Amino acid sequence: MPDQFDFGGEIAWRPTPEYVERAHLTAFMRQHKIADFATLMERSTIDVPWFTDAVLKYLNIRFYEPYTQVVDLSGGIQLPKWCVGGKMNIVHNCVDKYQPSVISHQPAVVWEGEEGVTKTLTYRELFQQVNKTANALRELGLKKGDAIGLFMPMTPEIVVALLAVAKIGGVILPLFSGYGAGAVVSRLTDAGAAALFTADGAFRRGKAVEMKSIADEAAAQTPSLKHMIVVKRTGQDIPMEAGRDHWWHELVERQSDVSETENTAAEDPLMIIYTSGTTGRPKGALHTHCGFPVKAAQDMAFGTDVHAGDVFYWMTDMGWMMGPWLVFGTLLLGATCFLYDGAPDFPGPDRLWALVERHKITQLGVSPTLIRSLIPHGNEHFEKHDLSSLRFFASTGEPWNPDPWMWLFKEVGGGMRPIINYSGGTEISGGIVMGNPLLPLKPCAFSAPCPGMAADVVDENGQPVRNAVGELVIRAPWIGMTRGFWKDPQRYLDTYWGRWENVWVHGDFAAIDGDGLWYILGRSDDTLKIAGKRLGPAEVESILVHHPDVVESAAIGVPDEVKGMALVVFCVLKKGVSPSDELRAALKQMIVAEMGKPLSPKKVLFVSDLPKTRNAKVMRRMIRAAYLSLEPGDTSSLVNPDAVEEIRRAK
Repeated sequence: MPDQFDFGGEIAWRPTPEYVERAHLTAFMRQHKIADFATLMERSTIDVPWFTDAVLKYLNIRFYEPYTQVVDLSGGIQLPKWCVGGKMNIVHNCVDKYQPSVISHQPAVVWEGEEGVTKTLTYRELFQQVNKTANALRELGLKKGDAIGLFMPMTPEIVVALLAVAKIGGVILPLFSGYGAGAVVSRLTDAGAAALFTADGAFRRGKAVEMKSIADEAAAQTPSLKHMIVVKRTGQDIPMEAGRDHWWHELVERQSDVSETENTAAEDPLMIIYTSGTTGRPKGALHTHCGFPVKAAQDMAFGTDVHAGDVFYWMTDMGWMMGPWLVFGTLLLGATCFLYDGAPDFPGPDRLWALVERHKITQLGVSPTLIRSLIPHGNEHFEKHDLSSLRFFASTGEPWNPDPWMWLFKEVGGGMRPIINYSGGTEISGGIVMGNPLLPLKPCAFSAPCPGMAADVVDENGQPVRNAVGELVIRAPWIGMTRGFWKDPQRYLDTYWGRWENVWVHGDFAAIDGDGLWYILGRSDDTLKIAGKRLGPAEVESILVHHPDVVESAAIGVPDEVKGMALVVFCVLKKGVSPSDELRAALKQMIVAEMGKPLSPKKVLFVSDLPKTRNAKVMRRMIRAAYLSLEPGDTSSLVNPDAVEEIRRAK
């Protein structure tokens, strides 16, 4: 692992009395007579049953039958059972329980399409639509335990469908809307899906992009799939197979808006979210009614401080865990889930800021990649919009570089709004580390672990380290942890629990600085060891994007006869800037000046894009494989597979 850590900086944001007083964290700590955040962290990680029970009560998670034990660890820390004996359905907590209250008249879902169409569903209207859709599913013979896929654009119907599947006790399979047929097939067949929600198409950059043919191709290869429910989004002419395909507007709208919510056990399967595997076979993280949604709402409350009435937009697809996270978290907190279906910079680079102004968004989740792409367009695009509703930025998916972080914080946010950095994963149900309204922030940093997460950073021997880069680990269970990989329990144990006894090894490099702030520095399998020195690629990439002509970059290690491993870097240039030998030499010199001559890159290559997953994570593994003409493994999660071919040609 990298030998040293010098990624610190000065405090950029300190919590004001207004942020502290409004915070859920403050209310929670006062409720339990906890003096400060450090005490909360200690108590929440040492006494997991107390903390979990306290969070369930704070979030007002209602049970049909109460649990007799918060957590049963008799099967080991790797396989805990939560809310033992408890009966609850998460949909009751997201919509049903609000119906007698004033919240029923508040907006639950607000949506805008790329073409400018908007729609709002109140909690009452959402309740009625979910009931109708649940009745439609039951009419088709679908029932508790059936897996049902969601392969749809981000429209209100995807929220309704997700909740309707859970309402009947089914298992939700969120699928990235940009998948090809092969990726859809592998996930549907692995889960034995009985039905699929899809759409005729979606709008992207002013054009209607067809989706139904991909769904048809996948359905033809999925023997278990009996039904497809199709939303009319673009109005494209598409084929419908009699007996299998059903138009949403014909099937759902004629149903009664009264429907019973299935009485599920707290640990009944709720959702399988697939993540990319390095071997080509995706991993299905299994989540339950009392797991993923509770962790999502906890992090949303304690990190981004979402309250009833707030409007939260996280730029995401439902196939990435942040999609279900956004839906479950906002609804459990009585807030508004905002969805946008379209390109974030269409018809112009101000579209994102226009959404904030138009819909009074209070919390905005973005990726560093998006911010890097907006910077070259200049400040005038956000300056012409009223962003006064915004209280928090949030970010996840990849490490920041200091310059784009500071641009978002200082220029867009006026130095007043914290950027709540968030890192964890699909298997976590949210975050391991996160910013919050009570602790100061440095650029690119995380304030602390999330409450309840017994996180640590350790060296090669599993011993804690500070002011140095090490492996990110977790030492105690938490309610959101995956209940294992679908049909592959051993792979789950090998992936996270195989290195040190009773320690979850997450696979990320991390560091804790002298002030106690945390940093995530990329995947530990991305490590570079050049001329005897270990370093994370993010360190090199931060140097490169500091150049005014470089939008983003990726650093990889390749075999070298002399050094053992040599550095190769790929740079995406600002629009209008042409590659040149002078620029190549300047970038090489920047790395030498910062890192020393032994780390001078073997090659500096220019490409128009880097291979990225749907959550904007740069796939260095695929870059390295493409550059070395190796098999890239599972590419189904890429939003831009053409970028892999460009890397292959960039010699």
